[in-house]
Amino acid sequence: MRIDYMPRVELFGIPVARLTMIETLLAVEDAIENGQQLRHIFLDALKIVRLQTDEKLRESVLSANLISADGLAVLWASRILGRAVPECVAGIDLMENLIEMAHENSYKVFFLGGNENQEVLKCVRHYTDKYSSSIIAGYHSGDYADTEERGVAEMIADSGANLLFMAIASPKKEIFLNKHKDILSRVNMVMGLGGSFEDFAAKVKYTPLWMQDFGLEWFYRFISEPQFIWERYVVANAKFMSLTLKERLTSVRSSDPVTV
Repeated sequence: MRIDYMPRVELFGIPVARLTMIETLLAVEDAIENGQQLRHIFLDALKIVRLQTDEKLRESVLSANLISADGLAVLWASRILGRAVPECVAGIDLMENLIEMAHENSYKVFFLGGNENQEVLKCVRHYTDKYSSSIIAGYHSGDYADTEERGVAEMIADSGANLLFMAIASPKKEIFLNKHKDILSRVNMVMGLGGSFEDFAAKVKYTPLWMQDFGLEWFYRFISEPQFIWERYVVANAKFMSLTLKERLTSVRSSDPVTV
């Protein structure tokens, strides 16, 4: 699926791709085969809340040409607003599928992130054992100074990577991808992730499938990491519900017939 013809729907002023997981994978494969670049960002409820006050983050998100809905809150909001996306495209699932695709098609991947080299090394070793070292273009921890940013971007560009996975917290990763987009233009898919590489590779605290089916990721995260719940699932989701209701009311009012 070519970038120019990708179906999108506007949610809270952000153009979100109306793609399933399979369609997203096909879009990435098409970009690689045709020498294009997809700058991918996940859009969840917390990020939408932050976008309301963080202009730099909003600018960085809008610079992406593939924005996926991540989380049931965004999926439900899209339906309430009458601009439904077909399904959530979660970060861990997309990353796993893309790395499998890299193995099958001889693509190269680069991993950037982690508070210590140990985290990213665990990820590299995991996928090397699962597939082979031939898919690894390179890796670097997220512990770099601002003055080192450009050098890190150039290292990635020179590695021959087709896919870049960046496990660094928002808004740092979005700002990095936007700031160095010209240097990274040779990478066909650049993708920011939310969790650490240790979580992704080792499946640490990964929600059981049956709980995902019932939309209980929040509950599993709560019993695993109760300290994490407050900002993401209490404060942020309350603000997100308010934003959704406000957006819905605005849409209804704008569609009301004008009476004279």
